[in-house]
Amino acid sequence: MGTSVEKSAANGNSPPFSVRPVRVYADGIYDLFHFGHARSLEQAKKSFPNAYLLVGCCNDETTHRFKGKTVMTAEERYESLRHCKWVDEVIPDAPWVINQEFLDKHNIDYVAHDSLPYADASGAGKDVYEFVKAVGRFKETKRTEGISTSDIIMRIVKDYNNYVLRNLDRGYSRKDLGVSYVKEKRLKVNRNLKMLQEKVKEHQGKVGEKFQFVAKTAGMHRNEWIENADRWVAGFLEMFEEGCHKMGTAIRERIQERLSGQQSKGLLLNGYSSGSDDEEYYDEDEDDEEYYYEDDEYNVEDDKK
Repeated sequence: MGTSVEKSAANGNSPPFSVRPVRVYADGIYDLFHFGHARSLEQAKKSFPNAYLLVGCCNDETTHRFKGKTVMTAEERYESLRHCKWVDEVIPDAPWVINQEFLDKHNIDYVAHDSLPYADASGAGKDVYEFVKAVGRFKETKRTEGISTSDIIMRIVKDYNNYVLRNLDRGYSRKDLGVSYVKEKRLKVNRNLKMLQEKVKEHQGKVGEKFQFVAKTAGMHRNEWIENADRWVAGFLEMFEEGCHKMGTAIRERIQERLSGQQSKGLLLNGYSSGSDDEEYYDEDEDDEEYYYEDDEYNVEDDKK
């Protein structure tokens, strides 16, 4: 015989708040916990005036099997949830699909999540929330547009080289970052060349002001001065950029020669490759670099939970 809360839920009515707090359950992966996660949990917590919010979080084995690789470990994700003020209790090792047995075990009255159907990769059904929706125990929350774990990862991937340099500057070694010797040196050379180019362009305005002063002093006509100034500055920048390109190419060739020499020495000494992780890798155009990832690392389209 069910409780009054369970009977009310089965009839589609809100449970009587005088009986006990309404136990609301939300689940997810919560990787790189962000304000979009927090807002969804806030909505779940506020879905009833007197709600007790339980939050289930899938472990690494389940997540990697049905969704893909995470940045944070399961323990890190659990701990992030424990520090969210809307969460009353964290349930580790949460199931991918909710069933009646799980609801009964934790005395759950309602399950809160956004209403979009999530394909059940485990094969148990078309929607992981199909069961709770069918029995009238589902509370809809709204997603926060513009933020998701996949979006954050995409930003990092997009600016990969900048974040590699950032961490190198903060004391991480190239081996910590999985970066070859050539890659590390090439990134640093390119950055220094870009900084030098930016510094020259920054002083371009000051050079123009000096030209203007000289032209005014010499009584040169304004249009004639503008034409000459543009030609002088353009000529200087063209010579500078050509010099930077030649210098950058020379530095990269020296790095490659050094690496090739080290590998050749290893072959002569050992009769085979020394097994160094220093790969021969060079791209002429930094911006055209491509990075490839395994299909199962992270599914951007299926940003479930």
